Amino acid sequence: MTKDELKEKIKVLIKQVYKPTSNNSINIDEPKEISLDSDKFPILFKFPPLKNAIETLLTAEYEPFITDIQWVAPKPLTFRIILTNGEMFYLIYTPKSWIAQIEGKKYYLLNIGEEEFACESLARLLYYGNQAAETPEKEPIEAPVEEPAAAEEPAEESTPEEVPAEA
Repeated sequence: MTKDELKEKIKVLIKQVYKPTSNNSINIDEPKEISLDSDKFPILFKFPPLKNAIETLLTAEYEPFITDIQWVAPKPLTFRIILTNGEMFYLIYTPKSWIAQIEGKKYYLLNIGEEEFACESLARLLYYGNQAAETPEKEPIEAPVEEPAAAEEPAEESTPEEVPAEA
């Protein structure tokens, strides 16, 4: 193999490796056929990278933990994921990566460390969830009502008895 042949092979391999993949980009204008019978969340057919992001956070067995997926905003492309315990988190699409917003904190899923923190935060959200709705409400304890005291009549002023003066 000559030097020039090796350079050509490297160029071809580099183009293959760095070629943008079609499953990472989202084209909103491209119509997709959606079948409501085949999946619980039909929005995942229109946005395949969303399914990958959800699987990154919740594994491939995500369906028992999610109630609904809602498309919230077109720019930046934002989805609200509602969990079975009533809590929710957001996934925001950027051209480089996904951003998970869980309990008000943003995690950039491009970084492995932040991805792990997002998974831990999501597990905490699933674990603790909406405990206010799960715990039975206790009846408020009513404080006893104090009745005003009866008006007392002022006592008559007594005059001190005169003490005899001693001489």
